[in-house]
Amino acid sequence: MDYHAAADFLSDLRRFAVEPGTESVRDLLTRLDDPQAGVTFVQVAGSNGKGSTARMTESILREAGYRVGLYTSPHFDDVRERIGVDGRKIPESAVVEFVDQVRPFLVDRAVEGEPLTSFETLTAMALWHFGRSDVDVAVLEVGMGGRLDATSVVDPVAAAVTAVSLEHTEVLGESIDDIAAEQVTVAPDDAPLVTGSAGEARDAVRRHAPDTVAVGTAAESPDVTVRYDGLVNHTEAAVGIAGDDWGIETRVPMPGSYQARNAGVAAALARQVGDVVEGSVTEAHLARGIRSAHWPGRFEVMEREPLVVLDGAHNPGACAAVAETLGEYDYDDLHLVFGSMHDKDHQWMVDELPSPSSVWACAPAHERAADPAVLATAFEAGGTADATAAPTVSAALSRAREAAAPDDCILVVGSLFAVGEARRTWSRLAVPREVDTVDDARTTLDRSNSDADATVAEDSVHRVATVRLDRREARAIDRAAGRAGATAVTADYRTGRELRPAVLSGTRTELRSLLAAVGDEYGGVADRLREAVGLGADTPTHGYPWEERPSVMGILNVTPDSFHDGGDYFDPTAAVDRAEAMVEAGADVIDVGGESTRPGADPVSAAEEIERVRPVIDALSDLDALVSIDTRKAEVARAALDAGADVLNDVTGLADPEMRFLAAEYDVPVVVMHSIDAPVVPDKTVAYDDVVSDVIDELAERVALAERAGLDREKVIVDPGLGFGKEPVEEFELLDRLGEFRALGCPVLVGHSHKSMFGYLGQGADERLPATVATTALAVDRGADLVRVHDVPENVAAVRAAVATADAESTPEDWRA
Repeated sequence: MDYHAAADFLSDLRRFAVEPGTESVRDLLTRLDDPQAGVTFVQVAGSNGKGSTARMTESILREAGYRVGLYTSPHFDDVRERIGVDGRKIPESAVVEFVDQVRPFLVDRAVEGEPLTSFETLTAMALWHFGRSDVDVAVLEVGMGGRLDATSVVDPVAAAVTAVSLEHTEVLGESIDDIAAEQVTVAPDDAPLVTGSAGEARDAVRRHAPDTVAVGTAAESPDVTVRYDGLVNHTEAAVGIAGDDWGIETRVPMPGSYQARNAGVAAALARQVGDVVEGSVTEAHLARGIRSAHWPGRFEVMEREPLVVLDGAHNPGACAAVAETLGEYDYDDLHLVFGSMHDKDHQWMVDELPSPSSVWACAPAHERAADPAVLATAFEAGGTADATAAPTVSAALSRAREAAAPDDCILVVGSLFAVGEARRTWSRLAVPREVDTVDDARTTLDRSNSDADATVAEDSVHRVATVRLDRREARAIDRAAGRAGATAVTADYRTGRELRPAVLSGTRTELRSLLAAVGDEYGGVADRLREAVGLGADTPTHGYPWEERPSVMGILNVTPDSFHDGGDYFDPTAAVDRAEAMVEAGADVIDVGGESTRPGADPVSAAEEIERVRPVIDALSDLDALVSIDTRKAEVARAALDAGADVLNDVTGLADPEMRFLAAEYDVPVVVMHSIDAPVVPDKTVAYDDVVSDVIDELAERVALAERAGLDREKVIVDPGLGFGKEPVEEFELLDRLGEFRALGCPVLVGHSHKSMFGYLGQGADERLPATVATTALAVDRGADLVRVHDVPENVAAVRAAVATADAESTPEDWRA
């Protein structure tokens, strides 16, 4: 069984009606030897805000050093999004292994007339994955209610009811009191329930769960007080949270006063976990964890001219909250893209949203999606004259973007399913593939899990890319390819909800014709493919040397414990002399680092790191080269930029939430590296399905964060992170397929100098210069824009040889003397 067959099996379980209760999940977990038995759990229930709260709780606990699992729903493009450990999705291989184990049991249960639902089975898979991953704690978003929800098979040490409103009344009850009675059953045995509900709902919660910590504004006399201070930039808002003997000031990356309340609930939950699980949760962990809790589709600002906001509000209360938050922004006209499920109170939702100038009603690819014509009628009844039905979410968004002026606002709202489809306009990647032989073509098809029976002709192909599509998009691509004479190999779609990889190939003319036929109706598919196969517009330039030719970044470690140079340049005078020599040898960038990230390195305080790097950077201001600061701390980065640094190099991939805003504020390039831990944790292994695809996927969201902070994508430099959470074989695979990183639309940096990966070739720590130089040439040949090295003269020569080989017209005058 391959991954897509396993995902189809899980998706097919949606046809079974929900039977509230935990008995079926218990039976399945027993079959799996109760993998959840050794895991500590947190449950988050509620009508609104539970996903955001669960994510913030997970982020705080990870910041505190715990290994954390997170289970949420629904997903956007891939069922694996629902289940993660330390921010990484469950591997495809694990999904296949799980389905292989449980399928006979599930089939037997279905034959007996007692089938498990998709949500029940996914919940069991999450608990199974958390158990085998040795997590310290797992945070579970409750699906519906509490007592009868599949997640309630566990006994939590901390739990919350975020808010209570009239939703799922056919199951939970027809009053706030009835629904609260169901939801509070998640309360732990040995700790108070936490709630962010207010007014009548809070009274109902406390009536059914007297031992409750209430989170709210000072006017509500809560146990934990929250304060919302409004926007500080276009994507963050300031909040204050305080308990009896603790308090923090921080920012939430999802604006809205309701998110301050969610953050307070998350803080209270995390503190409870810290009281029962070995470790500690400090105020610093709370502040940074909340600020780092990015959560796609929850008041997510995608663009600023016009302002484009995605929010998964799916009931009247959530729509009212979105309207309140949108009121904090300045814009002229509002254009709504609205897609909802048929079982929602559409008219009430419409009445709670701000009055739009135009509405495009649409239906996401979901069996419960409401008819767009019905939704348009609801807006007309609410007083909107311009309400039009569109066939798809992407079509509706495309038309809204055409209608909007730069000072307008586009809001995509109504359901997370609609938001997920809209988000593909920005998040979807088309990956270029190098195909020179039939074997290459077969490998490309195999990696994409496309139709294994596809024919590979001896005389193909010209340009090749893979892209993930839903059922409707695949049909459109298939039709367009047939008319254009191009080749499109798509998967067998049994469900419209899971994106599947497709492989496209053809000549420039064929692909140009195909993309013209597809147009812009399908979530940015044409634009992404156009860039991947080299048919896009020229990339804007900013005068950086790597925009003209591959460049060399010279490493200058001003530390006493660096892994290769052993602290030779810890003295500032020696460091400056070394930098001058590297520039004389042809380095375009000098990368100054004041903290070692080698395995086992001791952390350095920000003050000490600044003391090491600032005088050196200041002394390098007259060099004929750019100066980069290699740091994972925004405080150090700011000091370095003030001292004259030109580039930020962050080995943690923007783990410090301030770093991306700092890069945007100073308008400087930032290197975003893929890493699992920095400093490196010795002997820690990481499971990848395909290391290249996985690293690209994980870097994509980090790049998006930098871009949405206000930095041009061309100024975000991606680094695959050799030596950080990969095995040597995986690192050589990353080098070999470096061209695929062009899918991110960013310059690519490779940092391989003297790395332990060369030990795989039998070379000791002092024998790795030849391999480093050879790899430099290979990296440039495969598309690297920068190489980061210790030995500048030798590697400059390698870069020049690689360029001369690729470009017969290059001359010595192309290089700085």
